[in-house]
Amino acid sequence: MRLILMRHAKSDWSSFATRDHDRPLNARGARSARAMGDWMRSHGYLPDRTLCSTATRTRETLAGLQIDAPVSYEKALYHASPDTMLRVLRGAAGNTVLMIGHNPGIAELAEMLVRTPPHHPRFFDYPTCATLVADFDTADWTQVNPGGGNPVDFVVPRELE
Repeated sequence: MRLILMRHAKSDWSSFATRDHDRPLNARGARSARAMGDWMRSHGYLPDRTLCSTATRTRETLAGLQIDAPVSYEKALYHASPDTMLRVLRGAAGNTVLMIGHNPGIAELAEMLVRTPPHHPRFFDYPTCATLVADFDTADWTQVNPGGGNPVDFVVPRELE
């Protein structure tokens, strides 16, 4: 089983009248999402299922990836704790799942799931659009447990620009 764990791309803070849930991506975030989608395709990191927070910025990140996979928009992933994210993941179908969410939960879930952290200076702060690819030696997502993941790759958008 393979998990692609992505934090949403950079959002637009220019309008303080916008509710947090409805904040869109800014121009840099849109570029980062496209670059991340290109990176995923070039490395063969293509999901067969996507779990995405319902927030505008996560939906726009997913759209920018230009990845073709069935999507479940999960309200529970909006500012979710790592435990909630793990519960949602355990209900997933597919062998390769992309989950798009928010910090701090996404960073905490990444730390919780991998056996050893990837050798990357930005892993522990998990900047916007940062992406972890981790493999799990399990038959399905219900068997995924903390510390069971083997990191395959980790990248941040600035490395792709």
